[in-house]
Amino acid sequence: MTISKRPGTAGATRLRAWQERALAAMADWREGSFLISAAPGAGKTRPALEFARTELACGRVGGVVIACPTAPLTRQWAHAAHALGLELAPDADTPRPPHGFHGVVVTYARIASAPRVWAAAARGRTLVVADEAHHLGEDLAWGAAFGQAFGASGRWLLLSGTPFRSDAAPIPGVAYDSDGLAEPDVAYTYAEAVRDGVCRPVVFVTYDGALSWRSGEDVIESSFETVLSPREAARRYRTAISTDLPDGLPRILGEANARLAALRAGGQPDAGGLVVAADSDHARRIAARLREVSGVTPVVVLHQDPRAAARLAAFDGSSDPWIVAVNMVSEGVDIPRLRVGVYATAAKTAMIFRQIVGRFVRTVPGREPEPSWLYIPAEPVLRDHATSVETELRQIVRRRDGQPDEEAELDALERRASERGEVLDFEPLSADVAPQLTLFGPASAAPAPARSTAPAAEPAALAPASVAPADGAARPLFERRSALRSRRQRLVAELARDRRVRHADINAEVNRALGIETVAKATVEQLERSIEWLDRALYSR
Repeated sequence: MTISKRPGTAGATRLRAWQERALAAMADWREGSFLISAAPGAGKTRPALEFARTELACGRVGGVVIACPTAPLTRQWAHAAHALGLELAPDADTPRPPHGFHGVVVTYARIASAPRVWAAAARGRTLVVADEAHHLGEDLAWGAAFGQAFGASGRWLLLSGTPFRSDAAPIPGVAYDSDGLAEPDVAYTYAEAVRDGVCRPVVFVTYDGALSWRSGEDVIESSFETVLSPREAARRYRTAISTDLPDGLPRILGEANARLAALRAGGQPDAGGLVVAADSDHARRIAARLREVSGVTPVVVLHQDPRAAARLAAFDGSSDPWIVAVNMVSEGVDIPRLRVGVYATAAKTAMIFRQIVGRFVRTVPGREPEPSWLYIPAEPVLRDHATSVETELRQIVRRRDGQPDEEAELDALERRASERGEVLDFEPLSADVAPQLTLFGPASAAPAPARSTAPAAEPAALAPASVAPADGAARPLFERRSALRSRRQRLVAELARDRRVRHADINAEVNRALGIETVAKATVEQLERSIEWLDRALYSR
């Protein structure tokens, strides 16, 4: 694989100080695993890709496999890699990349479906990157398959913003201290990211009040201040997120909409809001309530909808005010214009909480990182999670003021299971809630963003074996290749109709004429030549 300069690589944004620090720490890493723990939105992808490109360029690795939780995330990786001159084939079904690609991006589920296939090709000189590595648990399906597939690989680069699991299962390749906490090789906390202007601060607004529900033959009334049995506490929480009580969640939706309207009128006209719902029916009911208070029908994204990724992308590029989602707002959802959120999911683990908070910390280039606002029920577990974030921020302020440099401990031991709540003999009756004082306000006293002033050295780019046409050079190789295959497929169908033969016959004729083994293995150049061949066959008459 040759190395060459590539147009556009020099235009990549400068590395952040923490990213430079991560690359420096990896410079002498030659074997085993390496964990980067960085806050959501801090930019973990960039140092991983920079490192992969350097290792390929100097020949220390012969291939790159990036594994991540979802198929949309594989395409985000491929786009980010292209910007740095690295071509990755997304959602790959084989560890061997097509000709002209430097590596593949694959989902954990696909690896788990055939770990031996991946093990056969991933040897000692393969660099394996595990994105959102907390999805892997030793002795669990994805974690066991990952270990089987890449056990012979020389190095695992693990990335996570939440390097712990709610079920307390160890993450493969992660080292733990005597208290069971992960020991990252490089750590960049949310507090540090806020201090540096890399992430927004998030203001938590809890809501509480009188809640009542029917439990069997009894009617129970309580606020979140009262200690209840786990069963009744779960029912209280379900009452708080019920859409059927006008003075409960619908009132909070109205408060959140007013907050969003003020932000949109005050300088960010495209500011967006997100409600995380408990399930599909809950999401639709929330959308109906939001339509009542805002006058606009919100976008609804459900995890089982095959168009979910496209809906998220469309919302990101629009100025629509509200989106309601279920199970679609964790890793890989990058919507920097989100400023207001409502936490209405039944899941309350520390990991899920931090992932949802991470949707509101992204910054918009050219804009000051002003605070986002997240409305949450005053459930004690959620308050604990929010307080752990507050602790991080306050610890950073103490360091800035010259007081003792004490590392804030993340609440990684908080691994309570998500409470789904029992619906049998349960009926929410009434709610009278109101927003309380914020757990903490905007970090107005934070120092000015500390940014790296030295320009990053222009890295060498890896050149694919085939050169794309000039008019498509700005597109990633996987997109150009996909478009060419689609065009070839249309021409094959047209010629097959014209000749009244099977598609397979036309494909075989083209491949024989041009020396193509299979369409799946065809290079961009071969696909372009086959399109020219089909054009001549169709229109030269």
